[in-house]
Amino acid sequence: MSLQTHLSELERKHEALEREIQDAISHPSTDDLRIVELKRRKLHLKDEINRLRTSSTRVVH
Repeated sequence: MSLQTHLSELERKHEALEREIQDAISHPSTDDLRIVELKRRKLHLKDEINRLRTSSTRVVH
């Protein structure tokens, strides 16, 4: 899997988590711990995307 393909897949997962978070927030019955866990996973993906972009930029230059 190329780096660009991997980044695209991570971004797709990040966007899916954002939609899931918004859906969970809009339902008052959703457990707050579930929302926290979704946000944690989304942040982890964002950090991974940024790390990969930064490392690929260093390699290219």
